[in-house]
Amino acid sequence: MSGTGGGSATVLPFPGSGSARGTGQVGFERHELQRILDLYGRMVAAGNWRDYAMDFTRDVAVFAAFLRAAERPQARIEKRPSLRAKQGMWTLFGEHGQVLKRGHELPGVLAPMERRLLKSVQG
Repeated sequence: MSGTGGGSATVLPFPGSGSARGTGQVGFERHELQRILDLYGRMVAAGNWRDYAMDFTRDVAVFAAFLRAAERPQARIEKRPSLRAKQGMWTLFGEHGQVLKRGHELPGVLAPMERRLLKSVQG
């Protein structure tokens, strides 16, 4: 690679994919991400959310949903495998950082957002 200081570029696999596990990075499994994005799509259709962001570190995978990108997230879903044996690896945080739900299963943790969606569609 001429003109780049002689270094070589490294392509990293997407977090959560089979080859990324060796890096020690936490990611979402395909079915988990599908469940989260399904809720996100329905919230967008209802006008509750407009943007999202994902972050992956050694300890946590985060999905944050926003009404406007310049604001704090309306909801944040965190997966922390280190808490699997304790209160559960899934946590749903509200807009002000309050814990809305914790648990071992993703569908149960997403339940408060599902109820919010039903209320906004019905009312």
